[in-house]
Amino acid sequence: MSSKKEFILYIEDLTVSFDGFKAVDGLNLYVEKDELRVIIGPNGAGKTTVLDLICGKTQPTSGSVLFKDKELIGLSEHEIVREGVGRKFQTPSIYENLTVYENLEVSYPSGRGVLGCLAFKRSPEVVARIREVAKEIYLDHLLDAEGAILSHGQKQWLEIGMLLMQEPQLIMLDEPVAGMSPAEREQTAALLNRISKGRAIIIIEHDMEFVSRIAHRVTVLHLGKILAEGSMEQVQHNPKVIEVYLGH
Repeated sequence: MSSKKEFILYIEDLTVSFDGFKAVDGLNLYVEKDELRVIIGPNGAGKTTVLDLICGKTQPTSGSVLFKDKELIGLSEHEIVREGVGRKFQTPSIYENLTVYENLEVSYPSGRGVLGCLAFKRSPEVVARIREVAKEIYLDHLLDAEGAILSHGQKQWLEIGMLLMQEPQLIMLDEPVAGMSPAEREQTAALLNRISKGRAIIIIEHDMEFVSRIAHRVTVLHLGKILAEGSMEQVQHNPKVIEVYLGH
């Protein structure tokens, strides 16, 4: 098992059944530190379910999810967050009545929970971290703007920033550029390539042009199993992938 040392995420024989239907079927998936992995596949392939299993939203029927050599199966969602796993869903989930600054501030790890909030202080360290993350996500000029007035793309960036405040070692994103303008998509590609340094990122995405700009490695799921894996070029020319997904 020495090969585990090469991976930050080590998934083996992961299976989940819903009323007899295997949404994920004996999945083996290995993600390295500093890797930007994109998962693609047709609707119903099990892509979102895989993220649900990693973050504890869904419990598997069988299998193992090791993150930094720690078993995540059986842990609650908040325990998995504390282990260093961050998840962003497809629809932005920010505090629209709070400013960009405040959204980032409430995401700072020491502010979590009732006791954490009572003891929380806006220290120079917190302020510096907020400004650093705001610049990273292109919102440093909008720190005083309420979340409600941001564009859809800016809300997506803010939620990514809220994850970055927690300094996770694994970030999972579900269709992060859905609904974005071409310019916002370009900026998001640059953002994701930057923040993949020092951490792993798993992304579910349908936009193949965007995938080709960001993916270090692509995993194609079909019927809960891995159909193919490799570089974007390898996947695009795989006859099985063309038949069940790209060809349509």
